[in-house]
Amino acid sequence: MKKHPLSVSALLCATTILFSASAAFADGAGVTTPEKKAPAAKAKTAKAKTATAKNAKAKPAATKEAAAAPAETKTAFTKALTEGKVLFDARYRYEYVDQKGLSNNADAHTVRTRLGYETGKFHDVSVLMEVENIAALGDDNYNDTINGKTTYPVVADPADTNVNRLQVNYTGIPDTAVILGRQTINLDNQRFVGSVGWRQNDQTFDAVSIKNQSLKDTTLFYAFSDKVNRIFGTDSSVGTWDNTHIHLMNASYTGLPFGKITGYSYLLEIPDSRALSSANYGARFEGKHALAENIAGLLNLEYTHQSDYANNPNNLDFNYYSVEPGITFGQWTVKGQYESIEGDGVNSMQFPLATLHAFDGWADKFLTTPANGLVDMNIGVTYVAKSENKCLDGAKAQIVYHDFSAERGSVDYGTEWDALAEQTFEKHYTAGIKLARYNADGLFTDTVKIMPYVQVKF
Repeated sequence: MKKHPLSVSALLCATTILFSASAAFADGAGVTTPEKKAPAAKAKTAKAKTATAKNAKAKPAATKEAAAAPAETKTAFTKALTEGKVLFDARYRYEYVDQKGLSNNADAHTVRTRLGYETGKFHDVSVLMEVENIAALGDDNYNDTINGKTTYPVVADPADTNVNRLQVNYTGIPDTAVILGRQTINLDNQRFVGSVGWRQNDQTFDAVSIKNQSLKDTTLFYAFSDKVNRIFGTDSSVGTWDNTHIHLMNASYTGLPFGKITGYSYLLEIPDSRALSSANYGARFEGKHALAENIAGLLNLEYTHQSDYANNPNNLDFNYYSVEPGITFGQWTVKGQYESIEGDGVNSMQFPLATLHAFDGWADKFLTTPANGLVDMNIGVTYVAKSENKCLDGAKAQIVYHDFSAERGSVDYGTEWDALAEQTFEKHYTAGIKLARYNADGLFTDTVKIMPYVQVKF
């Protein structure tokens, strides 16, 4: 397999050096240095010095003020560096899991803390760096995927300290944003590409991405990634996918009177997990249409074809489609979905870069699509409170029912109930709880999850 001669990490390093060099040049340009005088001007210079000396004796106070002035002047680089934005994010979560067939229940108390800084712009360039720490509070009575506690259910939040984001941003091209370095990428509803925000450790990409909005109502996006930093952390043998050749292309148009249409191509070459290398071509429609005052109809449609790509040893030829009608009235939203993911009994369509927790139930039973595929028929009701009471205004409650079955054959996998309550206070403080209960029929085992959390974010 060919490797690119220059990795994204190397490009980031080179860009940072150039950024620093430009800064040094700018700082130097702000300092006035003496220049050599031409011989013909020596007499004039001598007279000027004499006059200056006399003025210095006459106006000592003015001279002191003039001398102090340069110290108060910030260069453009210093201003960009010192007048940036501090980033802070801390989240505590308790995750209880009771999974039939395992001798112990999981009790996971974890805290994720992030601290970062984003500079201001200097010649349309800014830099963002963010580090994070994930820690377990008390005994780690759960399988975090690397601690070997296989008699406990999995809670995929292993302890770790890492660089979550390190990116250079450039906005010097009209209607265009370029990001180079470690970054999060979330496309559409994250069914195919996302940062897995529910887990304590983000999924990030060492990548270069370009987003352009030059055309009216149109957004064009492209990214190339040579490394995926997965949620399992730096101590896991599967914590990173190295030497990837991932091309993400996404184009959306919002000029339609009834919704947004998106086309995409995601080409994934993953040497560390060859069976997940795939070519994905698809389209998505998100529609909303007013039916009456405070009432609107909703319709989301999506279709994708997946085939084997690059170094995949298997033959893949699978389809994905989703039909999601709904209605909103006042503070209420009711949505249904029929989602079909194909499988052939040996292999099935997979979503290696997706935010998987957001789909097919919060009990996380279907993070890997079964060999016979998956059909998820679900319906959910969401209520968002509107109140003069600040503690209640914006509070969200949701309940969803899932019925899971095989796409190939007639096996009923099971059913699941999910529930959520969440509120954000003063924009920065969030408290919530998620509940999930999976009732097994023909696949997996009964599972109950209780997941309260609190978060502070600036």
